[in-house]
Amino acid sequence: MDATAATAPQEGRKFEKVLQILDGHGRDRSRLVPILQAVQEEYRYLPEEVMSLVATSLGIPPAKVYGVATFYSHFALAPKGKYVIRVCDGTACHVKGSQDLVDALQARLGLGAGRKTTPDMMFTLETVSCLGACGLAPAMVVNEDVHGQVGPDAACEILEGIRKMEGM
Repeated sequence: MDATAATAPQEGRKFEKVLQILDGHGRDRSRLVPILQAVQEEYRYLPEEVMSLVATSLGIPPAKVYGVATFYSHFALAPKGKYVIRVCDGTACHVKGSQDLVDALQARLGLGAGRKTTPDMMFTLETVSCLGACGLAPAMVVNEDVHGQVGPDAACEILEGIRKMEGM
């Protein structure tokens, strides 16, 4: 048996969930955004080979899938950590010191120089233009949990609470 034949079942299993997502949406090209959302929920980002599979399965050019994935800021083309920390840097949050949160979290996580995700894939730190929580400035969101009026020390305490919960 050659190597290609031996890896074919593994490749099928690797993409089994994507195929289920495509089938669940009837392989309808008009459902591209919800399909990509479901794929991202499964992988925590949109791997290039998966976007190619989606394009082929829907009968659309890969460039269209890539175009949609890069147009919407919700989609990620690089792996993200288990915990995504988004710090608002909108006007209200910026004025109230959101950059201090970013600096403290980067230092605590050992991030910087273009790295947004920790090597253990546990945390990703992002700044966003607005969280829609101006009254809570400065604000940050960890996955879906909103934290308002957060100072650098409180942000690091939240981070340490997660680490403790994860047994780190």
